[in-house]
Amino acid sequence: MKVISEVQRTSHGIGASGLALYNVLGQQASQGEVGAMSQSSAPPLLSVAPTRALVDEAWRVRVDNLPPGAPVTLRCEHRSEDQDDWEAYGHYVGDATGAVSVADDASLGGTYRGREAMGLLWSMRPVLGSRPGLRLRKRNVLGPMLFTVSVFAGHVGRDFGERVPLARQLVERWYLAPGVRRLEVKDRGVRGTLFVPSGPGPFPGLLDMWGGGGGLLEYRSALLASHGYVSLALEYFAPGELASTDLEFQYFEAAFDLVRRHPAVLPDRVGIFGLSLGAMVAISLAAESTLVEPACCVCVSGSHFLPRDQPLSEIGLPTNVSKIRLDEEQNLIWRDLSLPVSSDLSRKSDVRRIKCPLLLVNGQDDQNHPTVEYAEDMERMMRSVGKEHLLTRLEYPDAGHLIEPPYSPHFRATNFMWDRQKARVTMLWGGQPKAHSDAQEDSWRKMLAFLRRHLYSPAPPRARM
Repeated sequence: MKVISEVQRTSHGIGASGLALYNVLGQQASQGEVGAMSQSSAPPLLSVAPTRALVDEAWRVRVDNLPPGAPVTLRCEHRSEDQDDWEAYGHYVGDATGAVSVADDASLGGTYRGREAMGLLWSMRPVLGSRPGLRLRKRNVLGPMLFTVSVFAGHVGRDFGERVPLARQLVERWYLAPGVRRLEVKDRGVRGTLFVPSGPGPFPGLLDMWGGGGGLLEYRSALLASHGYVSLALEYFAPGELASTDLEFQYFEAAFDLVRRHPAVLPDRVGIFGLSLGAMVAISLAAESTLVEPACCVCVSGSHFLPRDQPLSEIGLPTNVSKIRLDEEQNLIWRDLSLPVSSDLSRKSDVRRIKCPLLLVNGQDDQNHPTVEYAEDMERMMRSVGKEHLLTRLEYPDAGHLIEPPYSPHFRATNFMWDRQKARVTMLWGGQPKAHSDAQEDSWRKMLAFLRRHLYSPAPPRARM
């Protein structure tokens, strides 16, 4: 493997001194706004634990030293790498002891309601006045995502204006655990980034593939490496260039072989992880390739409509545009393009040939692809040859197409570069925020368990911050 550059994450982050600067009380606002807060013998105390963690770890947010029954608003803010501002907030009432626990107390309003320990993360949305169609994604995994959690007097609406918080805390959320190595790779024409876990190894390996938006996305691979897998985030076309790509099936076979041959990898324990178009490729490799023998496959929001002799440039691009629908907000709906599901075997990857365990993860409100119908057809095909025992299906009501690692915000519709129109459109992915968030949390836990069961023995090491 030709290594272009290598970076290893340390455990220092921004340091304790930097965090301490943000863990201070805000200046008091007007006398009238603070009001009942002055009845406390000590100023409100906000705590978020842990202040440094992986993105799939839960946190605990608590406020103490409030007057009993005092209304407060907890807010979480984030400035993205694209310089867009995001927020989430919940309305709470202090208990008889003057405390609020986000995990134990119900939010009465805001961007989420009810007892939601992670609501301040999964319900994040762009602040008022932001550009439309935004999607929050981490590009540079070598640094953390920084979130500021604040507590305000009273139940504040969406316009926080110049209000000063009573207390605030800065929190780091990482995709990359300490010691994980990041290797930029260009070898045999394969482009991507390899993440190698901390420790002596060898480790199981994963080929990690994203969807039709294109580009190199590293954050899921970084998180998988943080859980003990050598993971290759594969780039196979640039954004907006799917129609002009000349990639062949052999490109993905070479990428899988690159992972399998790495000295830190157990060669007989290499799996494939894909979402959307990446899941289509994963299923095709498992079913059709004579060179790739994955130990297991995890496929999120994918399909088996990718025959080996069909060029990638023809995949994911609608040919029957008359089946495209628009919702009331003029978002594109693609799910009808492949309905009804064809019975023509020449148009599909022959999943009857799959020899490895296969996990399909789908949302029942997927508005981009009829993934539940695809899964039903794959199950019928595998059952016809006695291979239904290899298939596990996870399906979630009111979850959409973009099923991400847990606590990621829900995106029902976002901007998308449509090759055929050479234009940026807004694609409807589907899903409802609470249900989609629950699906992300549950499916990630079950996907990691699936990978452990089929790639690891004994259990993998636990990543620590």
